[in-house]
Amino acid sequence: MFFDDFNYRDLAAFQANGWKARTQTGHPGIKGATWSAEGLSFHSDIPDTQAGAVRMSSVTNGTGEKTRQTQFCHARKYREGTYAARIFFRDEPNSGPDGDEVIQTFYAISPLKAPMDKNYSETDFEYLPNGGWGENAKPAMWTTSWDTFQLEPWTKVNEFSRKEGSYAGWHTLVLTVADKKLIYYVDGQLFSEHSSAVYPEDFMSINFNLWFMPKGADGSQGPVDSPEMREYQEDIDWVFFQEGVALATADVEARVADLRGKKVAHVDNVKEQNPVLPSPCGL
Repeated sequence: MFFDDFNYRDLAAFQANGWKARTQTGHPGIKGATWSAEGLSFHSDIPDTQAGAVRMSSVTNGTGEKTRQTQFCHARKYREGTYAARIFFRDEPNSGPDGDEVIQTFYAISPLKAPMDKNYSETDFEYLPNGGWGENAKPAMWTTSWDTFQLEPWTKVNEFSRKEGSYAGWHTLVLTVADKKLIYYVDGQLFSEHSSAVYPEDFMSINFNLWFMPKGADGSQGPVDSPEMREYQEDIDWVFFQEGVALATADVEARVADLRGKKVAHVDNVKEQNPVLPSPCGL
C-alpha cells in the first residue's frame, strides 16, 4: 500500500518521502513554458481537510516566457490495483482573467521510450473547467486510458470518456486496474470503463499536474487573449494506492480514515522493481 496525507511543512520533507517536482521542459502545455517546484506549497489550514493539503499553482499570460506549469511525481512502481486521490478542483483562476484552457489532473504514466511505443502506459483523470480538445468551452471531466502515441505527427491510440458539468470543489477519484479492464469512479459513482486494448503494460509513476493547453492541440483554442497574468490552483488532500486489488470507493475511504485515526500520515511499502526503474518526472 501507498498513502500520503500531504501533511508537510516544506519541500524537503515532501521530497524525502519520494516525491519529485518536475523541472524538465517540454510537452505538454504551452511551448517554452517552465516547470518548477515554485508552484508547490503546503497548507495546514485548508477547510474540509484533516491535516491540510498540497497545492499546485500555475501561472500564465499566454506566452511561453511567462508561463510556469506544475507537476509532481512518485516512483515508477505502480501498475495493477486501486489508485485514489481526494482533490479540490476550481472553475476559475485565483487571480487574473478567466478562460484559459487549463488542465487539472491525477494520473499514472510510464515513459514513452519511442514514438508509438507498444509498452507505453497511461491512465488519466483530467478536469477542464474551460473546455478544450476541440470540444465546447463548458467544464468537463475526462478519463483517458492510453495504448500509445507519438508527438510528430500527432498520432494517438487511446480510449476516453467525457462528461460535461462543473466539478469544482472536493471530489474523490478512484481508478481500478484489474482483470484486464480499467474502471474510473468519481465520488463513488461509475464514470467510465475502458477495455483490455488500453490496459497498462508497464509500471507507472503516480503524478499530478496543472498545465495550460496551447492553441491548436486537438482543435483547442488555447490561452485567453490577454497579456494579464493569471493563476490557477489545484489542491490534493491525500493519495492512495493498494496493489493487486480492485477496491470500491467506500473501502478506500475507510482505509484512509483508519490510517488517519491512527495518526499515520505516510505509508509506502509498495516494492520497487529489481533493478529499480528510472522515474523521470516529465512526459
